[in-house]
Amino acid sequence: MEEKEEYKTLNINSTLYKTRLSKKFENRKPFKPADPCLVRSFIPGTVVDVLVKEGSELKHGDVVIILDAMKMQNRLKTHVDGRVKRINVKSGDRVTKGAVLLEMERVAGPEAEDSEES
Repeated sequence: MEEKEEYKTLNINSTLYKTRLSKKFENRKPFKPADPCLVRSFIPGTVVDVLVKEGSELKHGDVVIILDAMKMQNRLKTHVDGRVKRINVKSGDRVTKGAVLLEMERVAGPEAEDSEES
């Protein structure tokens, strides 16, 4: 008895391909974009210094935490303008890869208020 193969359509860069998909591929975890309001460790290491306090107003690119990893001190920066909502680490803490070190909340600036009035 022959099992009928089922072909699926796969879209890569707006080009459609007919192919068979493995069970592993079909059961994979879907991609979820990173939250820009979270500052995560990109490598395991030790927190050397936390340069901000809860409630601090920050701009995109401000250095918030210094992380020591593999004998290098890495400066972790913010990805959005906003206010520090919560700090989950303190100096001397050891962290794993992907650990959430700091949480931010976006704050509407004067530019956002001007556009709403128009």
